[in-house]
Amino acid sequence: MGYTAIVDYGVGNLHSIVNAMDYIGLKTCITGDAKELERADAVILPGVGAFPDAADKLRNTGLDKTLRTQSAQKPVLGICLGMQLLFHGSEEICPTRGLGLISGWVDRIPTDHKLPHIGWNSLTFENNSPIFKGLNDGVYVYFVHSFCGLVQHTEHVTARTDYGASVVAAVGRGNVFGCQFHPEKSGEVGLQILRNFGALNR
Repeated sequence: MGYTAIVDYGVGNLHSIVNAMDYIGLKTCITGDAKELERADAVILPGVGAFPDAADKLRNTGLDKTLRTQSAQKPVLGICLGMQLLFHGSEEICPTRGLGLISGWVDRIPTDHKLPHIGWNSLTFENNSPIFKGLNDGVYVYFVHSFCGLVQHTEHVTARTDYGASVVAAVGRGNVFGCQFHPEKSGEVGLQILRNFGALNR
């Protein structure tokens, strides 16, 4: 049995993801080593904090190039800030380039509601993503964010939520998947999403 590499680039709540993956019987390896990412069957890119800092750390370690290469060969899942990094760039703090794996840009949630958006919100699914297999519209997941992806191509949107505006909650394109919410903190629904992601490399 292979393993999923959890990218360690100095940003992210790594251990809660590892604990969730362990719980459902999926082997993981926390690593910032490009060779480990190449050997892995799948990759998870976590992230909390500010986009410019995270993007700089990926570039400074060369992991940005590794992630682009590996995304053409195996499943890659970005979580929270990790999902935002999949986009072409972000307006958070200052315009900053991302990985360019999902067409679009990241900006502040266009809402009159209080930011950051913290708490449980329901999902509406679009475009039949395999990571949501077995789940129905209306399931609740846990969010913590002030920024969201503004997707250029609607076929890349796989879930939305409402927070005083329609917010892209998940994306997918080829081997690349992103969840703005935290599946590792979303109870049984989140565990099912991680199971589905793990099944993609079997």
